[in-house]
Amino acid sequence: MEIYDYKVKTRSGEIFPLRNLKGKVLLIVNTATGCGFTPQYEGLEKLYKKYHDKGLEILDFPCDQFGHQVPGTDDEIRNFCVLRYQTTFDQFAKVEVNGEKAEPLFKYLKAQPYDDIIEGMKNKVAMKAIEKMPGVSKEPGSIKWNFTKFLVDRNGKVIARFSPTYKPEDIAGKIDELL
Repeated sequence: MEIYDYKVKTRSGEIFPLRNLKGKVLLIVNTATGCGFTPQYEGLEKLYKKYHDKGLEILDFPCDQFGHQVPGTDDEIRNFCVLRYQTTFDQFAKVEVNGEKAEPLFKYLKAQPYDDIIEGMKNKVAMKAIEKMPGVSKEPGSIKWNFTKFLVDRNGKVIARFSPTYKPEDIAGKIDELL
C-alpha cells in the first residue's frame, strides 16, 4: 500500500481519500489542545499560509492518547484552534496513533523508512524527559507525544519524522526543497 490508498475521517464524519491530495506536499501532525506544545499551532498556520498556494497541505489529527490533552468534540477542538490560533487549515476526526486502535494511516507512517529528526541538545533532552512520562509507548517507532510531524513529498514518500520538540517553522527549509 501507499499513502494515497488510505482514507481518513473528517471532523464532520465523512470519509476523505488521501488520493485527493496526490501531488501535494503533506505535513501530517498528531495534535492536542491542552499540551505544552499546543502553541505550535501558530507555526503550523504560518507554514500553511506561506506554502499552501505552492502545494502544501497540513493534515491535523487531534489525539487524546497522551495525558488526556484533547478533551472535547471534534467541533470544540476546531473552534479552539480557530479562536485561539486563527488556524485556517482544517482538522480531521480525533484518532489514536499507537496501539491496536491506531489509525491505519499512522500505522503506515510509523512503518516507513524516514529521517528521524531531533536536532539540538535542548530537543534531545526534552524528548528524553517525554519518554519517561507515564503512558508513553516504549515500542520502537511509536509516537511518543503530541505534535509529532511527518513530512511527505509530492510522490507520497515519507521524507522525515520530526519530534514534538521540533518547531514547525524550522521545517520550512525542508518544505522549500520539496516544493
